[in-house]
Amino acid sequence: MFMKTWVKAIDSMMNEGESLVVALVLNQEGSTPRGCGTRMVLGRDAISGTIGGGWIEACTMQTARDMMGKPGAMIRSFDLTSTISDGMDMICGGHMDILIESLVPDLDNRQFFSDLTDMLNQRREGYLITEIQESGNGSCSVRRTIHRPEDADTGSISIPEPVRAIMEAGTLNPNLPVVTRLGQNCFLIESIAPDETVYLFGAGHVSREAAVLSKMIGFETVVLDDRPEFANRERFPEADEIRILSSFDCALDGLVIDGKGYIVILTRGHLHDKTVLGLALRTPARYIGMIGSRKKRDAIYRALEGEGFSGDDLARVHSPIGLSIGAQTPAEIAVSIAAELIRVRRDR
Repeated sequence: MFMKTWVKAIDSMMNEGESLVVALVLNQEGSTPRGCGTRMVLGRDAISGTIGGGWIEACTMQTARDMMGKPGAMIRSFDLTSTISDGMDMICGGHMDILIESLVPDLDNRQFFSDLTDMLNQRREGYLITEIQESGNGSCSVRRTIHRPEDADTGSISIPEPVRAIMEAGTLNPNLPVVTRLGQNCFLIESIAPDETVYLFGAGHVSREAAVLSKMIGFETVVLDDRPEFANRERFPEADEIRILSSFDCALDGLVIDGKGYIVILTRGHLHDKTVLGLALRTPARYIGMIGSRKKRDAIYRALEGEGFSGDDLARVHSPIGLSIGAQTPAEIAVSIAAELIRVRRDR
């Protein structure tokens, strides 16, 4: 579950005055259902996210129900050896440590998660530091701090220098938290970063399906077209933003596309595709994909080479777009595009 999703779930429950329990994959070794940093938020009547399902999740949920409304935390360890996993219909064979923390909607917790929500909504960057201090028999205490490089820290811990050094090194993958142990304490370091953004140029059938999936897999989603009868809230209720273009010649006007940008070109014709691709290649976008056959792609590439674009420029483009899964329908093509976006996001 992406940070914005689980933070929103906690903040919403806190604002409703609800107690809740958060289950966090603190450590995993070998083959396990989910990786470090994965969270599941459990309220009295709602669940958001998953730590992998099956026996581990069932045990965790039972513990969560027992802890609900009583502040505290504990670590449960699960060994998915062949003996245990065979009996439980699981074939992972690894080891997982799950931090299970009961939170009540007191003033401190409500303020902390409100601040974290505001930071994510404002697209500000920083780090979430979680300190876990074990006290024996699986019980532990948990404290948190938000570190903002340009502002004062917010939270209940003073960040140790070794943890600051990890943050200042600037090498953290936004999607992969780091766990480091200092003495008896364990520190989980997670990047707070704006959601990566998918720009869907074109509002046709494939784009409509792709918008649903891009939101589902954690991207901020922007739809752009010059046809208001296609690019509208009724057709794209899940989109974060819909832009009506005066022309595809100015498709990128007003946009700041950086290394977190994913450009998906799905316009209604190859001339518009060529126009948008030429503009896209002048950005540092992490991903550029264009729909169409190889014949169409090659014709567009030749035209862009005539305008001065190099082979290295064109090598950035994923075209035909999406992973090769034999997709034919708009929904199937959207699945292939979403799969390619995931692969690029994870390949860091």
